[in-house]
Amino acid sequence: MAALTAIQRAEDRRRRGTSRTTVEGMRIHALPTDVLDRARERAAVDGHHESHRESAGAPLRCCLRKAEAGEPLILFRYTPTAGVGPYEEVGPVFAHAEPCEGPKSTAEFPEAFRHAARTLRAYTAEGRIHDGEIAQPGTLDDRVTALLDNPEVAEIQVRSVSHGCFLFAITRE
Repeated sequence: MAALTAIQRAEDRRRRGTSRTTVEGMRIHALPTDVLDRARERAAVDGHHESHRESAGAPLRCCLRKAEAGEPLILFRYTPTAGVGPYEEVGPVFAHAEPCEGPKSTAEFPEAFRHAARTLRAYTAEGRIHDGEIAQPGTLDDRVTALLDNPEVAEIQVRSVSHGCFLFAITRE
């Protein structure tokens, strides 16, 4: 029996009325600890880093959840690891002003980022964009699976559709 494609698996789940919250073999990447540590150190002295307190609902790239009212945050410039040369981007990201526990899981999509359309950008190991699309709520797992099924894809960046901001990265385990 031939292996099911990602689209066939998704259609089968839709017919059965089931969905999943994990993609087999997927790993979620929040911002690296060393990047967060440097940003926290520079928040008070660098014009590209700012302290914030009134940003309830801001997407936190350290623990992959939304900020609660009054939480001390920093906003700083970040360049994701995928994307080189003309594909390299710099954008604003929020994180806790103090170290936190990080994401609850690296094996499933963060709940806070599942309920809105997301831009998915697939990159090759050489840092070139291979593919890109907008995934609607409820289809994110299936679209990521389809992109990761392509052996040329080394990393997927999950981004905000409205602002294009980097949220987190996905690789194979």
